[in-house]
Amino acid sequence: MAKLPKFQRDRLLVGFDSSDDAAVYQVRDDLAIVQTVDFFPPMVDDPYVFGQIAATNSLSDVYAMGTKPATAMNLICFPTCLPLEVMGEILQGGYSKVQESGAIIAGGHTIEDNEPKYGLCVTGFIHPKDVLTNAGCREGDVLVLTKALGTGILSTALKAQMLSDSDYQHMVELMTTLNAKSCEAMMAVGANACTDVTGFGLLGHAYEMAEGSGKTIELYSKEMPIVPAALEFAKMGIVPAGAYSNRSYLEPHMSIDPSVSLALSDALVDPQTAGGLLISLPESRAGELLSRLEEVTGDARVVGRVIPECGKRILVK
Repeated sequence: MAKLPKFQRDRLLVGFDSSDDAAVYQVRDDLAIVQTVDFFPPMVDDPYVFGQIAATNSLSDVYAMGTKPATAMNLICFPTCLPLEVMGEILQGGYSKVQESGAIIAGGHTIEDNEPKYGLCVTGFIHPKDVLTNAGCREGDVLVLTKALGTGILSTALKAQMLSDSDYQHMVELMTTLNAKSCEAMMAVGANACTDVTGFGLLGHAYEMAEGSGKTIELYSKEMPIVPAALEFAKMGIVPAGAYSNRSYLEPHMSIDPSVSLALSDALVDPQTAGGLLISLPESRAGELLSRLEEVTGDARVVGRVIPECGKRILVK
């Protein structure tokens, strides 16, 4: 990406050079467009559930910028060896989450591929002054995480046929819960920065926030909401390859206290699908945010603090 030309325009408020969740382009003084795209192969066998998860993940980037999705376009890759009914179920799953979000599906594009892949190109609208990026953290802010971690580890256990029915249902519930109400809550109380936690894991996305803001983020390992089964699987070494890639990339930029177990740190770099929001806001407003989020999820917690830059971007204690 570094070798590609950068498009600099006064109206491009957020582009790909900032590692943010979506692009933001200003149309007029009081209106900007938020655009994002995401798609991936199945992580569950049920095509309808896969469609729901992929759509939830795609919609999440718009919520992370502080607004609601308005329109969506289907992106689907599909092999000729599978019945068209399977494609229909995938699309129905995606439709259900887009409908829940209040957005509309306005079309899409399909190509033949050896492996199914599905996702959405999503558009939202926002006032330019209301845009939240991942680079707005302020010293003294606290960080609130809205969903439990561990879906990548659970997905790996599922592939190994080690996941119980109840843990599977919990995983699906996490990955199909929209971040809509969490977005509404953070905008109501006044957040300074936000990102959604997806493929780079909690530490990867926290690093992007710290780097973009020129600060250090201190995370409290003992306060992290982690699915208990995921932590147990991590102790057994059932960890996705992406977690190791995330850890390798982050090692020069982070410091993990020796008291933090390997299993716990693995959960912190675990690649998430349709994860929660990581919200940076003044400590004085955290109580109100948690109160609002209590109606949405029981997993929301204060998991860290923004401190002055001190050599490493991420400190885990």
